[in-house]
Amino acid sequence: MSEKVKEVAVQEADRIKVLATEAARSGAYLYPLRGLAYFVSHRALWKPLTAKLVPTLSLGLGVTAFMFVFTYLPQAAIMTFTQGPLAAVSAALLVLSESSTIFTMLSKTLLIEDALVDTFDGVLLSKGTTDLVSSGRQIKAGNNPMAKLGKIIKTPLARFSPDALIRYFMYLPLNFIPVVGTIMFVILQGRRAGPSAHTRYFQLKGWNSAQKEKHIEENKAAYTSFGVAAALLELVPIASILFAFTNTVGAALWAADMEQGDVNQHGTSPHLREQAQKAE
Repeated sequence: MSEKVKEVAVQEADRIKVLATEAARSGAYLYPLRGLAYFVSHRALWKPLTAKLVPTLSLGLGVTAFMFVFTYLPQAAIMTFTQGPLAAVSAALLVLSESSTIFTMLSKTLLIEDALVDTFDGVLLSKGTTDLVSSGRQIKAGNNPMAKLGKIIKTPLARFSPDALIRYFMYLPLNFIPVVGTIMFVILQGRRAGPSAHTRYFQLKGWNSAQKEKHIEENKAAYTSFGVAAALLELVPIASILFAFTNTVGAALWAADMEQGDVNQHGTSPHLREQAQKAE
């Protein structure tokens, strides 16, 4: 039985290794960084964030403090048996990841969901994909993309689903495997987070489940690449409020590239690919 488990674990590790290689080649991990740069240079996009900043930061601080007080020492003690001197650092990273997941779940469900939708749609307008945005909301006159956003026609992003949290805790034991296990955990989380970033895009396109799954499968490596980078940026709960918005900007920039046909066989902009090659 133990040999079978070992065989399955090796196969899963090999599969993740191949996926990670393809994800790196896609260059999609640069979209969250593009999103950060674009957000910083376009002040009109700051309004949804600043409106939610105080309550969201308060939530992040509360969740993080609670998790470190009540869960850090027990997890560090358990990880000492598998990771030795690395246990303290690994446990801290694990608690940050857990805090980020809970914080993201609560904030996106209770506080910033509508603000993220406005940010996504605003970026699409700024990139000239007005027809796409108009399929999901009214467009009005305004002196900047955010001012042009009117009443939403299509329901915003889906509320939190427990499936994501269940998968998170299913993968959580991987962190007890030194280094390799944590890497596998991050990649698996990224594989889920990538497609989630384009929920609004799929909604504006009017795609059904089959169309979405086909598109995600065709661009699986790129979505994993984006998801891993986005998840790492959102690792620290207190800062993740900013990165939740900048990642949304990056996802919208990617969606605009897709909508305008400015993508290659990897599903990403060829110009982005050139940047990725220079970074390798």
